[in-house]
This record gives sequence, C-alpha cells and structure tokens, in this order.
Amino acid sequence: MSRVAKKPVALPKGVEFKSADGMFTLKGAKASLSIAKPEGVDVQVEGSELKLVAANEESVKLAGTYRAILANMAQGVSEGFTRKLELVGVGYRASMQGKDLNLALGFSHPVLFKAPEGITLETPTQTEIVIKGADKQLVGEVAAKIRGYRPPEPYKGKGVRYSGEKIVIKEAKKA
Repeated sequence: MSRVAKKPVALPKGVEFKSADGMFTLKGAKASLSIAKPEGVDVQVEGSELKLVAANEESVKLAGTYRAILANMAQGVSEGFTRKLELVGVGYRASMQGKDLNLALGFSHPVLFKAPEGITLETPTQTEIVIKGADKQLVGEVAAKIRGYRPPEPYKGKGVRYSGEKIVIKEAKKA
C-alpha cells in the first residue's frame, strides 16, 4: 500500500460522504462535489474518517491519487480554495462586469473572462483578482487561464502573476 493511501481522510464537521451509482460524493456547507469511482479502489467509512483500500497491486497508485483528491474535495466543500492574482504594468486593470471579469492588459481591446460555474471572482483593487471555489483543480485552472492572457515578461516583469510569485528579471542588452 502506498504511504499516501494509508493516511485516512479526515472529514470536517458538516461534511457528508456518499458512494453510490459509481460516484464518490462529498456534500458540505459550501458545495457538493462528485468524482467517478475508479475500478479496484474502495472507500471504508470509519466514524469521521475515510480509508481507501486497493483491491489489487495495480490499483495501489490509484488509491493514493484518489485519497489526495478526496482530501482536497473534503477541504473544498467545507472551507473552499482561494487563489490571488496581481496585475503589474501601467494601465493594467481588472474590474467586474456583472459576473464577468473585464481585463485591460495593454491590448487594443478589453479581455472579457466568463467565470465557470462554481467559481467566484472578486476584484478588491484594480490590480488584484481573487478566485474562490470549492474545486481545487478548477480554481487553479481558472487562475492559469487568466494568467495566460498576459504572463509576466522577463525584462520588466509586466503582466498577470500569482500573488507571491517571484519573476526572474533578465538583464537588458548593453551597447
């Protein structure tokens, strides 16, 4: 058994787990998340903990992967996940237009980003974007898509970056 799969998943208070119709479902205060049940991996509920059991040698790695996914789902439905982005550059701004994000990133046109279902976008300031949601993978994917419109460039560091991200600035050419 893998070391990751051996660790039980602690369910926070108010989180319910169901295994039915080939799906694992976690329901909490913030949301409800489901994932397809893999072959060869089963879940045992012991009080407020989930233990994953692999049926054979081939599904041991899968049990570790699904343990990590279920742990992230348990945290997501109870607390949620947050990712912050910063806009660095003259004239780079972000604002909310209803539920859509309006970005001015130095292009000749504004970039309009529609948030997928289950994701909440906020702009506390013109140069900050906060992405919130219950699904860790979806929060990271949305952050990467927004960052992908204008990734930080290596000479001045202008662009959209993750909060706390270190950009290695290259030295400019010398005459």
